[in-house]
Amino acid sequence: MAVGVPPASVRQAVTVSGPRATAKVVGSAVLAALPAWVVARVLVAAALVVAHLSVRSVRPDNPVALQRVHDGLLGWDAGWYRSIADHGYVAAGRESLRFFPLYPLLGRWLGSVPGVGTGVALVVVANVAALLAMAALLLLVRRDLGDTALAGRSMWLLALAPSAYSLVLAYSDAVLLLCSIVTFLGIRSRHWWWAAAAGLAAGAARPVGVLLVVPVALELWSHRATLRGPDRLAAGAAALLAPVVGAGAYLVWVGHRFGDAWLPLTVQQQGGHRGQLAVPFDAMWHDGLAALHGHHLGSAAHLPWIALCVVLVVVAWRRLPHSYALFSSAVLVVSLSSTNLDSFERYALGAFPLVVAASTATSRRPVELAVLVVSAAAMTGYATLAFLGVVVP
Repeated sequence: MAVGVPPASVRQAVTVSGPRATAKVVGSAVLAALPAWVVARVLVAAALVVAHLSVRSVRPDNPVALQRVHDGLLGWDAGWYRSIADHGYVAAGRESLRFFPLYPLLGRWLGSVPGVGTGVALVVVANVAALLAMAALLLLVRRDLGDTALAGRSMWLLALAPSAYSLVLAYSDAVLLLCSIVTFLGIRSRHWWWAAAAGLAAGAARPVGVLLVVPVALELWSHRATLRGPDRLAAGAAALLAPVVGAGAYLVWVGHRFGDAWLPLTVQQQGGHRGQLAVPFDAMWHDGLAALHGHHLGSAAHLPWIALCVVLVVVAWRRLPHSYALFSSAVLVVSLSSTNLDSFERYALGAFPLVVAASTATSRRPVELAVLVVSAAAMTGYATLAFLGVVVP
């Protein structure tokens, strides 16, 4: 049964007007999200310590593993973001083009502050964005679904999801997550210009940011009767086009500078990255068959998480507004549309309504605690394996 529209009293309590009132509500949400944010970072820090202490015994004579541990929060793809922030795309090479520009630009701007540096700046941007994303999710669920307890459970689960350690690394996922949730805040409250600004940033943060067009289009259609007059039509059109414009502006620049606007996408499809485009679930099927014969067991480890995400999409369609479910479905389909399933769990975290859907089943306190403990343990384990170079974030 879908969650209904919250009572007017609840909606009014979390709908604000004016910059001072908005700052007060956002500040309160940030403070509420802070404990979960701190717990997640303590666990990831503990995972990094464990990796440092164990790398020479569990992965002896493995220079790559030693380098991963040494790099810490700046390992894996974070090194590409740092190179782009420091030297730009031309110096970083064509391989770097698959990383969209908003996050490294933010790192460069903050890193220009004396004594900061781009490495620290990228970590700070990612972690501040994660905190703001958690606060935004708290506000969204509280306002949109009228359930303060569900909002709190969703925020904690977002912080401690198995793949949420990526929100601590110097990765762009937290920035995209923040932009996505703010876009939903805008379209669900019919603040179309807010949605446009957040959608523009999402498109410039990562290519999957363009998927926000899907829920925006659905909400525009649902509220088409209110979109009368040139001002409202312009705001709605801006919200719809903004994610495409954000991504398109980067592709146009790449075309002008490198002669091929599609390089960010074609580079990502090369071997060793996401791989060639494939029919959704095709790679999952082949990896499952290979696992039955004792092959590709590492890839098969993604299958339980894929199955869980599919179940949560069904729950989202049954219990959440359709724009939530449609966005989750789109992210899941795109995440499964390649021959390489590495990083699936991190991509799926971008479908944040799945966290809300999961939280609808944890209303009983013992169930909630059990889920959070198991999830936190899984996050710590995955973080340790990522620092050791065993799994790809």
